[in-house]
Parts: sequence; structure tokens; C-alpha cells
Amino acid sequence: MPWSRISSLKRWALAGGAALALAVASANPTAGQDGGAAPAWVRQSLMGATLAGEGQMRFLGLRIYDARLWVTPGFDASRFGAHPLALELTYHRGFTGAAIARRSVEEMQRQASVPSEQAERWQQRLAAVIPDVQPGERLTGLYQPGQGMRLWRGSQELAAIDDAELARLFFGIWLSPQTSEPGLRSALLARTPGGGAP
Repeated sequence: MPWSRISSLKRWALAGGAALALAVASANPTAGQDGGAAPAWVRQSLMGATLAGEGQMRFLGLRIYDARLWVTPGFDASRFGAHPLALELTYHRGFTGAAIARRSVEEMQRQASVPSEQAERWQQRLAAVIPDVQPGERLTGLYQPGQGMRLWRGSQELAAIDDAELARLFFGIWLSPQTSEPGLRSALLARTPGGGAP
């Protein structure tokens, strides 16, 4: 495939920075090792939380991370920003928090026009709370509409970001129709009404 036809996310992964990575997203019923049960703190934060979908990210045959999404009753994928939800990533490769933050902002800018000064502030804010990750580590984000987001590593709460727009665009990396990886979006929304549709 010509280099010019490879998506920006894939080019970035080829360059060695695959933080949010990848090329192939597929529904994978074995991605979650606990049968889809949400962590205890997710169940406490999201009343009635159910698993909306899961996928495993691979690039050139390498596993990058497993992803799982929990939503509450009445969730509407077309209005994901109006609903509380939790997204879990279990990494199979190591990445720096700074690389994850940088790539996150680049992906957020696919969804909305973000002034450069605002983008820089957001990148700094994310870099301050997103840790470096090693294979086997799990990061989970809780999205709170109109408020912001909270982040956990395993069962340890790391930080909260009280910026509603940053949080909405951050989770839109995976859930917005403008995502650069629609296959992953479909996998994460597979169990929601109409969620797997393009």
C-alpha cells in the first residue's frame, strides 16, 4: 500500500510512537479475561453499567492494547457525549504518558477546530495525568458529561480533569464518528442498539 494511503495514525505507529495505536480493530470476545465484568469502582460510578463492546488492537500482527467500553442504560451512541461511560485500555506494549498525550490531542483535533494555544494547554494537562504504561498495565477513564473525566491505573485513581470539552473530545478519539479508526468504534459499540453501524 502506498505510504500516502496509510492513515496518519498508522504512519505514526510505523514511526514508533503507537500510543493510541493501530491498524486493525476487531471485536474480540476473549479480550476481557473476566467475562466482561466491570471493575468495582466502575460499577460504583456508573449505576447499571453494562459492557457495550470490546476490541483488540493489532498493528502488523503485534497486539497493542485491548479496549472495553461500559455504558449506562439508555446509552445512545450517536450522542455519546451526553452519557457517562468508562473506557478501559489494557496495554500489551509500553508507551510514555507524554506520547499518549501528544497523540491524543492530535486525534482530538480531528473532531473539532482547536486553537493551537488551547491544544498545547490540553496536551500539557493530559501529559501531567497520564502515566507511562508497561505491558499488562490497565488505564481506565471515566467520562462525566458536562464535568470532565477521571483516570485510573488498575484500581488506583490517578487524577481528575475538570474540563468538559477536553473530556468529550478525548473520549471521541474512540467514539466519535470522526474517529480515525472506525473499526474500533464499531467493536466498542457492538452491543448497543445501532452502535455497530458505520
